[in-house]
Amino acid sequence: MQAFWLGHQRGVVQSTFRKWRLQNRPPVSTVPAAVVASRSIVTPTQCLESETSSSPPSRQRSISSPFDHQPTTVPTTLLFSPAAKKQHSVSQFHTHSCQLAQSRKGDLIGREEVNVRRAMATLAAQSHVDLVLSIDNINPNVKAMEYAVRGPLVIRAGEIEKELAMGVKKPFTEVIKANIGDAQAMGQKPITFIRQVLSLVAYPDLLSSKEFPEDVKSRARAILASSRGSAGCYSDSAGLELVRNHVAQYIERRDGFPADPNNIVLCAGASEGIRSTLKMLSTVSGPRTGIMIPIPQYPLYSASIVEYNMEQVGYYLDEDNDWGLDVAELERAVNEARKRCNVRGIVVINPGNPTGQVLTRDNIVEVIKFAHREKLFIFADEVYQDNVYAENRKFHSFKKVTKEMGDPYDKLELASFLSCSKGYMGECGLRGGYAEIVNMDPAVKALYLKSISAKLCPTVLGQAVMDCVVNPPQPGEPSYELFSKEKAAVLQSLSERASMIAKSFNSIPGIKCNTVQGAMYAFPEVKIPEKAIAKAKSLGQAPDVFYAFQLLEQTGMCCVPGSGFGQRPGTYHFRTTILPQPEKLQIMLDKFRSFQESFMKEYQ
Repeated sequence: MQAFWLGHQRGVVQSTFRKWRLQNRPPVSTVPAAVVASRSIVTPTQCLESETSSSPPSRQRSISSPFDHQPTTVPTTLLFSPAAKKQHSVSQFHTHSCQLAQSRKGDLIGREEVNVRRAMATLAAQSHVDLVLSIDNINPNVKAMEYAVRGPLVIRAGEIEKELAMGVKKPFTEVIKANIGDAQAMGQKPITFIRQVLSLVAYPDLLSSKEFPEDVKSRARAILASSRGSAGCYSDSAGLELVRNHVAQYIERRDGFPADPNNIVLCAGASEGIRSTLKMLSTVSGPRTGIMIPIPQYPLYSASIVEYNMEQVGYYLDEDNDWGLDVAELERAVNEARKRCNVRGIVVINPGNPTGQVLTRDNIVEVIKFAHREKLFIFADEVYQDNVYAENRKFHSFKKVTKEMGDPYDKLELASFLSCSKGYMGECGLRGGYAEIVNMDPAVKALYLKSISAKLCPTVLGQAVMDCVVNPPQPGEPSYELFSKEKAAVLQSLSERASMIAKSFNSIPGIKCNTVQGAMYAFPEVKIPEKAIAKAKSLGQAPDVFYAFQLLEQTGMCCVPGSGFGQRPGTYHFRTTILPQPEKLQIMLDKFRSFQESFMKEYQ
């Protein structure tokens, strides 16, 4: 608790210090803002621009924009220029901090006020120290990467929550965070079987309790035996052998083809498995590696590609065809990209995030043939495989289809991923997942295992959750009836909400939404009037970012603008989850309708 409080206070201090520096500097030339909210939010780089005319000139680095191939110039300056050090003395800032604290007696009282004053003075003193790291000399790829799902909108949503808690009056009473697929944060109840097994693994003394079914106890005992008696012990870097065996058995039951436990790597959520596999394709010399990703896409991919110094190769999904995947578009994308990079991999998200489509088997066959022709490593992101709602759709794993197609397609290098964060489980915070990597060269695989060993191992509790997912209660076991009932109820409710959200959006003027066939999201297109586009431009914002900020400030709903995922030029979207519980979702959709009507009335 103390560490959390100190971290929070440091954030308050840093924010206050930046604001004070901005207020006490001479006017500078206008800097285009990446994101400017209704209350003028700017990026850290912009906050730290040259503060006097005598400051060093801005340095510039050309990077690739996440969703096009035009270079974007990003201005950066030293974190604390010599001129800035002279201009902002410790005594000046300490005086300001005392005045601020005095003016905020409603926020900071007693010991907290004293601590904040001291922290402000300490932070000001640090501005006179020559630091090793500055905005100019950190890894440029870290600066360039973006992750829209947790971007400025979410930061502002957090600020609004604090304002509401302090009694600030808003036209709403709560913030609805529909920006991220966090099921339990939206009210979904944990699955009893999973939590019971976790309880026994975390606290083995409960094994003697009569409150737990025997099948729960037997699974907990097996996991504990595999982990040397305690969840606090390190496991193998690839994960517990017991769990990897169960994952292989699960895949074999699902696909009807054998799976090798030695091809299974357990990871801290599917995201970590994706990143650890993706970075194997990065190179340090010669042409940069190109990775094909769908547009719209999940920002994990665009962010990781930038961080690993690779090239994003976007291929557009066909919105007019239920976000289908067109091979002609794949060929266009790869042919254009090979003029500037070495395309080596393709990512397919099925069911889709953020678009909610489920690929047909024929579509998957076409992708596999394309990957074989172009010699591409396939990344099959299949974390939503339990989340299929459309009656005319069925989940087909890429591995199963390659096996059914036979030689030479079953020899393709392929990595597929599953997570305990999605599906019916919703155990996002426990960070469990797996990657199955097939047909990788043995020498390369040895190096891959070496690379993940540097992270020691995924959390054993996360592995225990994954074991529950792939080794659930079977008919005749004590937990089977309740487990089946809870799982079916979650998936049925999600299916109803998927239908509800698409129908509601399609009934609102100016919004069009495809059927949510699977996953946990809708990605509606919104028509933004020219007057609103001009207003956004005057604020230095993308039109859909302006729309999303207005939605947040007026209704308390936090969604992610489509530009954070990528979209065809001239179109505007936003992503929202279907995860709010039915009553809350209806409230959310009613707010959308009211907001859209007033927005169109104001800017039409």
